[in-house]
Amino acid sequence: MLQGRAEEVRAVEALLAEARSGAGGVLVIRGEPGMGKSALLDHAARAAAGAGVLRGAGVETEVELPFAALHLLLRPALDRLDALPAPQAAALRGVFGLAPVAGTDRFLVGLAALTLLSELAEERPLLVLVDDAQWLDRASAEALAFASRRLRSEGVTLLIAARDDRDAFPATGLPELRLGGLPRDDAERLLSDGLPAHLREQVLKEADGNPLALIELSRAACEGEWELGGTLPLTHRLQEAFTGQIHRLPEPARRLLAVAAAEDTGALGTVLAAAGALGIPADALEPAERAGLVTVTGGVVRFRHPLLRSAAYQGALSSQRRAIHRALAGSVSADRRAWHLALAATGPDEHIAGALERSAEQAGARLGYAAMATAYERAAYLSTDQGRMARRLAAAAGAAGEAGQSGRAADLSERAAQLTGDPVTLARLAEITSTAELDRGSPRRAASVLIDGAAPIAGTDPRSAARMLAAASRNAWVGGDTALIAEASRLLDRLGLPPEDGLAALTRGLAHIHGGDLESGYPLLDGFLRHASPADVEGQLTLTHPVFVAGRLDLARDLSTSLAARCRAEGRIRLLPFVLDQLAYSRLMTGRHRDARDSAAEALQIALDTGQAHPTTGLRGMLAWLAAVEGDEERCRAMAEEGVRFALARGSWPVDLLATWALAMLDLTQGRDQAALDRLQMRPRGSSHFSLRVVVDEVEAAVRLGTPERVLEPLALFRRWAELSGEAWAGALVARCHGLIHDSEEHFTRALDLHRLAEQPYEQARTHLAYGEWLRRRRRKAEARPHLRHARESFERLDARPWADRAAAELRAAGEAPPTRRRADRGAALTAQELQVVRLAATGATNRDIAAHLLLSPRTVGQHLYKAFPKLGVVSRTELARLELDRL
Repeated sequence: MLQGRAEEVRAVEALLAEARSGAGGVLVIRGEPGMGKSALLDHAARAAAGAGVLRGAGVETEVELPFAALHLLLRPALDRLDALPAPQAAALRGVFGLAPVAGTDRFLVGLAALTLLSELAEERPLLVLVDDAQWLDRASAEALAFASRRLRSEGVTLLIAARDDRDAFPATGLPELRLGGLPRDDAERLLSDGLPAHLREQVLKEADGNPLALIELSRAACEGEWELGGTLPLTHRLQEAFTGQIHRLPEPARRLLAVAAAEDTGALGTVLAAAGALGIPADALEPAERAGLVTVTGGVVRFRHPLLRSAAYQGALSSQRRAIHRALAGSVSADRRAWHLALAATGPDEHIAGALERSAEQAGARLGYAAMATAYERAAYLSTDQGRMARRLAAAAGAAGEAGQSGRAADLSERAAQLTGDPVTLARLAEITSTAELDRGSPRRAASVLIDGAAPIAGTDPRSAARMLAAASRNAWVGGDTALIAEASRLLDRLGLPPEDGLAALTRGLAHIHGGDLESGYPLLDGFLRHASPADVEGQLTLTHPVFVAGRLDLARDLSTSLAARCRAEGRIRLLPFVLDQLAYSRLMTGRHRDARDSAAEALQIALDTGQAHPTTGLRGMLAWLAAVEGDEERCRAMAEEGVRFALARGSWPVDLLATWALAMLDLTQGRDQAALDRLQMRPRGSSHFSLRVVVDEVEAAVRLGTPERVLEPLALFRRWAELSGEAWAGALVARCHGLIHDSEEHFTRALDLHRLAEQPYEQARTHLAYGEWLRRRRRKAEARPHLRHARESFERLDARPWADRAAAELRAAGEAPPTRRRADRGAALTAQELQVVRLAATGATNRDIAAHLLLSPRTVGQHLYKAFPKLGVVSRTELARLELDRL
């Protein structure tokens, strides 16, 4: 038993027990250096009787080598790669340098790692131990974090040890165990036996319960090498204690330890080769081994503790360290040679800068974008002229953006922009900065940056300028900034593009529509949509925005469905949150509420797992709206309030619109009509589907309050929009609004006729309810009952409980007692993910196919089916295929 760590040991052993029962789990163990993280991992390895064990660690000098740590961890399992789905196997082979990388999304590597671990756990439980995670290269850390969040039913236990440093292993959403100081009784048991009594209290105070400090400081005190009354932080005090142990060694041993510390992969051959180049004899390591400072096993030199390695390196003079790195550069691979040369440099050196640039390109080829950014940045500062420095900083900014490091990308772009006046480079930097600003939730700033960047290249590269201005217009739309949209349109007009040009039509159309000139804008937008046929994923994703603006909901749903399938098939996980967001919204608007909830929930989880903060807020707003319709006030408020806070902080009004609409819908379903109307009328006005769709609820609240005059203006705009769009669903909603305002049966019946042309079960049910209420109030109860019955049944299928209750109450008032029990819905008992799994299983897809589609492991898919079958009353996939799962 570890001294004083009984509770922590129990937590680890509980996870191991769960893995033996087929479950999975992850635990991030955090603590300051010396708190016993590695010792806890060692205990887990000993306690994992009968389990397979994989062990790896972050290596400080390999922190810029993409996927180096993941390769080290998974190397014993690489013979299983053929068992993975082909895209996942190809992803791992590519990033491990076993095959060319072919357009892989870096997050697909994390999914492949999850599948590989699951494959290993098929035979017996698997324990995966990762030490010193604060030194994992970013690519490996992202992959492990992505896999960790999907460990559910794999029989895999993953323990990750990391320091408490601010930039240590990213563990958002993962369970953590923090190691604090030991209680005094346990601390005293770790003190050296020979420690004089007068030093015991001093050591206990300085160590503050840190096990390593208790051992090392008491040892140093016993040997007379520790000075009383020190004021340095504990880590530095420990390093001083280790420095004292190193100083007792002969000078050649100290120098060789410094070489080993500088090349802390520990490869003995590399260390001895560099030592030989420096004139250090090979047997100089023996005194350090005898003193227990290092061990040499399996051709690897290992320090007793990372702080000891740090003490050995920092104990050398700066000139000695540079000489060591020059010597090591002659003994390592090309990738690492460039870094050793960079550490040996004393000033600008184009030869080294060029080597680092080549290293950056190699890192990018293996999807190591964070390492790519660092290599380019270091190369920039070793550049011998300002032009090369600007170019390399710009490349670093682009790589940082690809790595998802928005703040770093913006900072590098700004530094590069200060060094160059080249319009082309500045335009590229503007695009990078714009993406970073959008990722950080500042769409107006993103638009402004693009407009400023496009202006200088308008005369020399009008196509690139047009592309930037179209993107600026979209961003300004998201930010609700009419002035910026108009500015983008004016600049576009000066480019001299032909009127039929797609980008020109799109940008001008958006500007007109947002400015309220629907009659000029919609023909342009319609023309763009009729002729646009982008083949690439990014182009198709861009197309979804004008499709929604124009209200083409069926096209939006089909386009988003196709895009989602393509992103899954190609492993483009980074884009999935945006695509699934669009798919969820199109499903919500067409009344497929359960499907919308499933898509939004999946998108939200992937966005959180991949660190993409911006889409999470809109997705929460959508889930809040669905919760309101279902009558779940607590869940609605929790989701919506997060979206409102984000929008207020960043000026992203469509996000605020979704959250505000959700809270207004909650008010509407709870009979708080005044609150609902006040919320909706406080929103920014607009003239697209996004802002006009809420007019329907605004009208209902105003009519119920007896103040229809408050909504005549927005309704008139909605009517213009609906007529120009030509969409039957929009015409149906306008007709219902007029039926409510004008007490007109003709409008209600027209609304129902139009609903039959465009399936929207939720809106159709609300029209039946409104018309049924209208008929009942006029004592036409027999005519009202079919409409109210249709509304109640539809709302129950949609799980829209407040609306179903309202329809049932109206039905009773019309003289019909609705059934006291709702229709049994076997699908209602399924979780969102179980429903996704059974739908795919019913098509004949294998567990492995389903796992790749849903970014899960095959074992998790099997577990979902195991739980879903009894809920559905089936015992086989054959029976599953007979169910009408599209209606669940």
